[in-house]
Amino acid sequence: MKVYISRNIPQAGIDLLIDNGIEVRINSANKKLTQEELIEACQQVDFLLNVGHADLNDYFFQHCKHLKGVALASVGYDHVDISAAYKWEIPVSNTPDVLSAATADVAFLLMLAVSRKAFYRAKEVFDGKWKDFEFTQDLGIELEGKTLGIYGLGRIGLELAKKAKAAYNMQIIYHNRSRNVEAEKLLDARYVNFDALLQQSDVLSVHANLSPETQYRFDKDAFKRMKKNAIFINTARGKVHHEEDLTAALQRGDIWGAGLDVTDPEPMEANNVLLQMPNVCVLPHIGSATLETRTRMAVMAASNLVAVAKGKTMANAVNL
Repeated sequence: MKVYISRNIPQAGIDLLIDNGIEVRINSANKKLTQEELIEACQQVDFLLNVGHADLNDYFFQHCKHLKGVALASVGYDHVDISAAYKWEIPVSNTPDVLSAATADVAFLLMLAVSRKAFYRAKEVFDGKWKDFEFTQDLGIELEGKTLGIYGLGRIGLELAKKAKAAYNMQIIYHNRSRNVEAEKLLDARYVNFDALLQQSDVLSVHANLSPETQYRFDKDAFKRMKKNAIFINTARGKVHHEEDLTAALQRGDIWGAGLDVTDPEPMEANNVLLQMPNVCVLPHIGSATLETRTRMAVMAASNLVAVAKGKTMANAVNL
């Protein structure tokens, strides 16, 4: 059995594959591959362990229908045509749960950084623009006792809610397709409809998967219904918010600030106006980027393929 790994992963994942008799081939250049390059690389292997975004659509699966399994080193799988994978009978797995705490940390970091305009003020220091003390200059806002609204209160959203409740005694409201009874019992979280989420949140954090239902859910109309002192946070997927509408909302003062770990497109252009705003903090999609979490993700992805190699059902399969 052979596996192709599309980008570098922590050694623990590679060792697990080798220890289970799977020959490892890896993208030694560690660069993003075109779809044709990825298809070519998969021709002589049995499995693909995919890292990062790739166009795993019907065209890919049709040309790689010999694959016995595809393991994603990610929790999101919006870049995969699941129906096509099912049609070609290729199991696809993701890595749920293991990155929840790390991603929630980044959402918390962005919430706090935006509230104090931290990135902008730090840049002033780096650029030698630290001026004398001014009593009313670039004031931030406090989070203590404010309302945190969560769009998509699943594992990651719950971790963020716990942190916000413990640190700042924030009140938790949320909007989901279904109720989160655990959060309601643990944190006194309150389920609200989407309109109430917009109107009542002091901080609104997105933790929903990208789907036709959620794509551009946060658009011009949504931002206009939010509080003028509200902070918008997105660590989920860039296309859940409409970036031009978000920019315009910030410029008009429809909302107070924004913190993004995901953008549309990625990477963000260096001349993007959002990067010049004092009340905006942008990170380069580092939600799961800790040594511990990325190692757990690599090991889980490798384990999913080892199971198939041993004739077992793929764990964490999203299309079975």
